[in-house]
Amino acid sequence: MVVDPVGGDRFTDSLRLLAPEGRLLVLGFTEGVIPTVKVNRLLLGNTSVMGVGSNEIWSRQPGLPRNQWRQLIPMLEAGQLDPVIGQVFALDEINNALRTIDERRAVGKILVRIREQE
Repeated sequence: MVVDPVGGDRFTDSLRLLAPEGRLLVLGFTEGVIPTVKVNRLLLGNTSVMGVGSNEIWSRQPGLPRNQWRQLIPMLEAGQLDPVIGQVFALDEINNALRTIDERRAVGKILVRIREQE
């Protein structure tokens, strides 16, 4: 499975990365270019592309986010999820954090530490 929030050329790269029977989840087009799919590529690998619009589904199923968090929190607490953390910024470095995101230099999640760890 590949999750693509960027679109553009990254979308094409993501399609190439899919293993047979893989799925590409499209979250948005931050690159600004909405890509197209040549469906023969999907047929050759028995793959699929799926749009994921969280706002749309949450408006139809208002309790869904709460239920999703009920499932995720135990997994987080057990250490079963391991998100890629790119950089951690102190609160007084928030401008640098936002600039990193804005300039598309972020790799993984960007975190802003609200208070120092004790």
